[in-house]
Amino acid sequence: MGFNTTYEKELAFQADRRKATVEFIRIVSDLWYDKSIELVLFRNQLIDRNVSEILNLHEYAGKFVQKPISIFDSVEIAQAISTLNLPPAKLDIGKLTYEFHLEDQKYANATAFVASKLGNAKDNKNIEPKDVVLYGFGRIGRLVARELMTRTGKGNQLRLRAIVTRGEINETVLEKRASLLRNDSVHGDFSGIVNLDTENSALIINGTTVKMISANAPESIDYTAYGINKALIIDNTGAFRDKEALSRHLKSKGVDKVLLTAPGRGIPNIVHGVNHLEHNPDKVKIFSAASCTTNAITPVLKAIENSFGIKTGHLETIHAYTNDQNLVDNFHSKYRRGRAASLNMVITETGAGKAVSKALPSLEGKLTSNAIRVPVPNGSLAILNLELENEASVTHINTVMKKYALEGDLVEQIKYEMSDELVSSDIVGSSAPSIYDSKATIVRKDGKNAILYIWYDNEYGYSQQVIRLAKYVSKVRRYTYY
Repeated sequence: MGFNTTYEKELAFQADRRKATVEFIRIVSDLWYDKSIELVLFRNQLIDRNVSEILNLHEYAGKFVQKPISIFDSVEIAQAISTLNLPPAKLDIGKLTYEFHLEDQKYANATAFVASKLGNAKDNKNIEPKDVVLYGFGRIGRLVARELMTRTGKGNQLRLRAIVTRGEINETVLEKRASLLRNDSVHGDFSGIVNLDTENSALIINGTTVKMISANAPESIDYTAYGINKALIIDNTGAFRDKEALSRHLKSKGVDKVLLTAPGRGIPNIVHGVNHLEHNPDKVKIFSAASCTTNAITPVLKAIENSFGIKTGHLETIHAYTNDQNLVDNFHSKYRRGRAASLNMVITETGAGKAVSKALPSLEGKLTSNAIRVPVPNGSLAILNLELENEASVTHINTVMKKYALEGDLVEQIKYEMSDELVSSDIVGSSAPSIYDSKATIVRKDGKNAILYIWYDNEYGYSQQVIRLAKYVSKVRRYTYY
């Protein structure tokens, strides 16, 4: 009889949890679509999540801060946020809930707590929305398009207005472009609606028109003819890599700034969260978002350099194969990349070791690097072998990394992973460009050598960094509370 009673109580509790989660989802949606206030849970997206996904994120949050983070607490904090007259913002409800537990004795209720924590949000300046043009529509371009259209909300930040490709644009081409946006073999189906407007050469994404433009040269387009002004061009073609070539975009009418989704020459190479504040978007017209590997390792290297100091080190990246390699054995301009990508581990070069010093000058000349392409389509691993200035232990390094993942300037960049069972497919879809595997860390007995394992979704995680930098460059970053 006792077992049945317990079971009935468990069922009742689970029903209450799921009902509370439904209410939480409603509040999250209302805040986003009515007030342009985006809630996240320790940097994990909450918009368009289902009940089970929300509960699983709360489970992760509790393990992360080592205190229970319940859905009932989140509902209480979310309700409090909805009562305040806040400007457009991005708020980490996990951090707020955690802090409310620590400080609840100081406040009469959740509303008083939230009002105190977010009081300076009203000082945030008004944002002028930015038109965005994707120049190229490959792997990164399509992921950026998905995110921009999913997170458009009321259009207060980045507005995707056009996509530029080469060649004729007809019904067949439009349908193929739409199909690649809708369906992705790695990242799954797009959680939106994509239709065609053949007459106007456009895709209708979630009811919003995105013009498809054909061009062979960046300077040949008059964007103002399409109602596009002061646009940010996100160049993801890989064809233009230096300042001179990328400056061709600025010759087009309606263009304000350019962002390259690859390492660039003669322009600032930015790892958002690490060195973006060193370059004023009022004075700089062309930016580079560096590479996926540079974005993965630089945040962790900054944390280790600041905490222990780095004498020397070597980076080995175990990287998913890319479109640059051959599907079957065939001629290639680079050594080894001509061998079948899905059948071989392929040693190749990476400039990530040198590129780090552009964001962290203190590491100039201290790092060597190499890469091994492996037969997985996405999901990569960087192994950092570091000689430290000061002694450390596994516990000490993990504590430092957890602190950086919880608070400070790198909370969007570093995810602290606690699973013993983590493999590459598990990190696909992570919004953090750098996933620190705490269970894999190795430190030599003398405490002067550390080997760190950093996972990264080389497509989705990098795309998120591109969008973060795009918001900074375009000056549409909202008030944030992390």
